[in-house]
Amino acid sequence: MSYIPSDLLFTSSHEWVRDEGDDTVTIGITDHAQELLGDLVFIELPEVGDTIEAGGEAGVVESVKAASDIFSPVSGEVIEINEDLVDSPELVNEQAYDNGWIYKIKLNDPSEIDGLLNPEAYTEVVEADEH
Repeated sequence: MSYIPSDLLFTSSHEWVRDEGDDTVTIGITDHAQELLGDLVFIELPEVGDTIEAGGEAGVVESVKAASDIFSPVSGEVIEINEDLVDSPELVNEQAYDNGWIYKIKLNDPSEIDGLLNPEAYTEVVEADEH
């Protein structure tokens, strides 16, 4: 079973969101997603200053098995990207919820995070994937 932290929110497309409490969020892909993808070899990051809509494409992760789009769980402006991933995409495999974060957004509408999945609901999504 994939690790699912209790302090994060999630999407059914396997992104995680950490509410930083100041109308900004940190976003990455879940432990479950990186397990499905396998060893990551490249990550296409959004650009700082990009405006991304909820559900819109925010980047791409490529592994030895497949390429997969990263969808933004929320709308807002990209305020920071994890530049360490350019040279070390494997950080997502090693620490999906810590050093493997992908980007940070300043929220257009902070209430959007209310529509994300809590850890219990995301656990059900993962369990359905595994069966």
